[in-house]
Amino acid sequence: MDRRAFIAGAVAFSAGPLATEAQQATKTPRIGWLGFSSPTTPSAVQLLDAFREGLRERGWIEGQNIHIEYRGAGGKAERYPDLAAEVVRLQVDVLFTSSGEPAGFALKRATTTIPIVMAISTDPVGTGLVASLARPGGNVTGLTIVGTELAGKRLELLKAVVPRASRIAVLWNAAFPGKSLEMRETQAAARVLGVSLQSVEVRAPNDLPGAFSVIANANPHALITFADALTNTERKRIVDFALRSRLPMISEIRPFADEGGLMTYGPSVTDMLRRAATYVDKILKGAKPADLPIEQPTKFELVINLKTAKGPGLTIPQWILLRATEVME
Repeated sequence: MDRRAFIAGAVAFSAGPLATEAQQATKTPRIGWLGFSSPTTPSAVQLLDAFREGLRERGWIEGQNIHIEYRGAGGKAERYPDLAAEVVRLQVDVLFTSSGEPAGFALKRATTTIPIVMAISTDPVGTGLVASLARPGGNVTGLTIVGTELAGKRLELLKAVVPRASRIAVLWNAAFPGKSLEMRETQAAARVLGVSLQSVEVRAPNDLPGAFSVIANANPHALITFADALTNTERKRIVDFALRSRLPMISEIRPFADEGGLMTYGPSVTDMLRRAATYVDKILKGAKPADLPIEQPTKFELVINLKTAKGPGLTIPQWILLRATEVME
């Protein structure tokens, strides 16, 4: 072998592993997102924008050093299993959802190895999604909206604003595992307050017109709407119905008040989405989801829409106004 051939071979040999290591070092991490609706719907955009903001705060910029694969169920929760399997086949680095336990369970059944971050869950322990908040175990972690713990407080607030309310309708997604627990807590509070509850269940967007008819025929004094991916996506239809029916309504998350709902009380979902980005960041840097405790919210919002209160002629008690995070004029 002549000298030039030997040198060329030696360079090629030494450069091979280095080139491979360089490619691995510059590999762009991928997140797989599973949502109830399309990522371009207003409800999804609001949440995803907060998540992407949280990623940017930690140095991850979509399209530059991180890529997100989006899979939306188009308002059909029955599509979750197929979409979960599809996004798992892409061999992403971490899976992410803000659509609660139904999407979380679908992802968990699709993989036991890829980390799963849930930005919003109602009761991940009570539904069996994780072993405990402190040590979730398995490949699922994230945040909980503590929907069950605040259910009774929302009923108390609504009763304080509408003292005559003895019949209250509850609109909720019965296909969402954690919401049955939230309903149980609301019923317990209703017994203490001497309120009669009318449970109105939906499982898909097409169920809403029938649910509205049931509520209208029952002629309740007020309405509670549990928040989940379905009701949040359809919140404008729900709020418009409440306004037409002159029904004072309370829900969990402020987007309902933004649409014209009377009151909301619960965690800041945009803050939770930003916080969820910290979980993704830690996992991409080597943390195991089993070792990351489920986080409970620290930022809560009581939002009052005074313009809506004027419709049925309600007077918001001063003590509630003083406690409000925001009062919409």
